[in-house]
Amino acid sequence: MPDPGVPPTPPVPLTALLAREDLGLRQLAGPPAEAVVLHWVHTSEMADPYPYLLGGELLLSAGVHIPGAADSGDSGTSYFDDYVSRIVAAGGAALGFGVAPVHDTVPEALVAACGAHGLPLLEVPPRTTFSGVARAVWQLMAEARLAELRRVTEAQRSLAAAASRPDPVPSVLRQLAQRLGGRAALYGPEGAEIAGAGREPGDEVRAALARLAQVVRPAGGPGERPAPASATDSAAGVHLAAYGLGTGHGFVLGVAAHRRAPGDHTVASVAAVLLSLLTGEQQSGTGAARSSALVRLLLGAPPEEVAGLLGDGPWLVVHARPDGDGAPDPVAGSALGAALGSALVDAAGDVVRVLVPAGRAPDPLPGWTLGVSAAVAPHDWPAADTQAARALARARATRSPLLRHSARPALADLVPTGEAAAHARAVLAPVTAHPALTETLRTWLSLHGSWDRTAVALSVHRNTVRQRVARCATLLETDLDDPDVRMELWFALRHV
Repeated sequence: MPDPGVPPTPPVPLTALLAREDLGLRQLAGPPAEAVVLHWVHTSEMADPYPYLLGGELLLSAGVHIPGAADSGDSGTSYFDDYVSRIVAAGGAALGFGVAPVHDTVPEALVAACGAHGLPLLEVPPRTTFSGVARAVWQLMAEARLAELRRVTEAQRSLAAAASRPDPVPSVLRQLAQRLGGRAALYGPEGAEIAGAGREPGDEVRAALARLAQVVRPAGGPGERPAPASATDSAAGVHLAAYGLGTGHGFVLGVAAHRRAPGDHTVASVAAVLLSLLTGEQQSGTGAARSSALVRLLLGAPPEEVAGLLGDGPWLVVHARPDGDGAPDPVAGSALGAALGSALVDAAGDVVRVLVPAGRAPDPLPGWTLGVSAAVAPHDWPAADTQAARALARARATRSPLLRHSARPALADLVPTGEAAAHARAVLAPVTAHPALTETLRTWLSLHGSWDRTAVALSVHRNTVRQRVARCATLLETDLDDPDVRMELWFALRHV
């Protein structure tokens, strides 16, 4: 029998319909209800319902079409056998037979025919109307649709959060495998699995999934037929699916799951889009504008002249470090930029720097610690970079997920800039030749003299902090425990 073309509605388990006590339905024949799902309800009293069925229906009938001679004898057996075989051939999911007003009981020949052809047969009691059965199916279908939408929405949120973590590709694969209850794998351009998460499949399933990934991989030459966006298969009772990531570089997402639930395709498609962004290179007009801006900067153009190519200002500079040990890789940096809404990312060393339009002020992101500068014009980008670095140091020292530079007016603004800078140079002259001492003193004062927090912010041992601060006190010939001294030094450090 060909697979019926069922409608795009959530399937309703037959067990759920039988569990409705208000209906009082009883299964008389056919396979176990656990293996049967319904896609809709249709009522017909035609002797041959085949032309009116699309597949997946619960067909309801009161037996009006049954001729009187069919109630007994061989002619009845032949009639019901033909009737049931036509329902099965049309892809009907189950038959509901209404007791009364035409028949007092379900004909035994009908029960036998349904058992022989493997069609579930339900007895509909006199107190239950066909419209009541149909309404119950629609209610169950609406509940299934709502549950499916909730599941897909929750999965979308969790996948998006995973994509913004410091290890975005493994995080997305882990989240997808968890949501689908199976295995999720990323295949590289050469066809090898480069990352995976979830339960390990058997060798047969692993090999079948790798072959399926080849089906959606982009063609090698210009004359080749374009590959499909996705493909499905099964092996050893496991459902398989592969999704081309659309990057043009041959990456493929493969999924293997023992069960196929409604919404799984949508969830996997969301993961495929995120992985496309994480593995692809953006070749667009925006990318060309960024390249043009970079070239102009390298050739000596001032920042304010090229800023228009990058977007509308003012701008924020964001410094970010992943929680835990280890430096972020370029993919993690790109994922962070995507989460912040900017492709202007520098993932160098253990800190990722992102240039973000001020209208997209960031919120805390799971797995990251962020320092954010004040909103500035392009000519102040270097100063904003320094602000973001200091905000990140304070955020790490205070274990805050995000700290912003504060730019409110202060008493120091009452002193002319030139005079303040001259005073700062004179006060700090003994230590300015030692950048490590200057930065340690600045961080130590900003953290109210905390040895431990300063050590965390500078990534050094607390004893190193003590030694540097003591050296500063010696060179400056002053008492750093005096609050007036600390205030004067802090004022000076703001102008160095």
